[in-house]
Amino acid sequence: MHRIAIITDDPGWHGKQLTHAFAGLGYSADFVSLTACSFQLTNSGLPIALPGYPDRLPRAVFVRGVPGGSLEEVVFYLDILHALKIAGVPVYNDAGAVERSVDKGMTSFLLQQAGLPTATTWVTRNREQALAVAEQELRDGHFLISKPLFGSQGEGIRRIEKSTDLLWLTGSRGIYYLQRFIECDGEGYSDIRVFVVNGRAVAGMRRRGISWLNNVARGATCECIELDEALAALAVAATET
Repeated sequence: MHRIAIITDDPGWHGKQLTHAFAGLGYSADFVSLTACSFQLTNSGLPIALPGYPDRLPRAVFVRGVPGGSLEEVVFYLDILHALKIAGVPVYNDAGAVERSVDKGMTSFLLQQAGLPTATTWVTRNREQALAVAEQELRDGHFLISKPLFGSQGEGIRRIEKSTDLLWLTGSRGIYYLQRFIECDGEGYSDIRVFVVNGRAVAGMRRRGISWLNNVARGATCECIELDEALAALAVAATET
């Protein structure tokens, strides 16, 4: 049976579902942490060492998460993914895609430069500038979202609604990433996630939150939706960007 390496440090419910999905297609799956991988550039053996793959590289690699760390550590983790692709192993999503999207600041910049609709955003290291932006947004009647530059599953996200909220406005490792809050259409709180594979929107879901934060890890529920042409086209354009 062909084996697929799922890159993650926290398999969770999604790891279990991926494992079942791959098994249904005739593939076994193993969870691999990039922290346990290395280069072994000798005259024998594999140049890329993955735990559990002593003699042969995996048939493919599915990236669920890249761990944090120092600049050197994160670059090394991405180097492993780059090397696997160079060695002929299909990597999804590959290191280039991760480099463009793991950093919310660059993601926002690329979307805005491409003319795609995206939230008004500020990214700065200067606390005084961040406070000035937040105070002006509140005066103009807008809520503001503060997010870590790196992160997922809703961790570390705050909504600034009033001036007293500014007391705990802190940067993520010294960087402030602020976005104007966008209200949801209809009743309650929800957003839409679209999955794009090989340039085609293949599935979509609506996430309904119990508060303004619509992450499943924060209690939201999911429902499958039909994609209309406009939504599918927007998702494909964002992915291409």
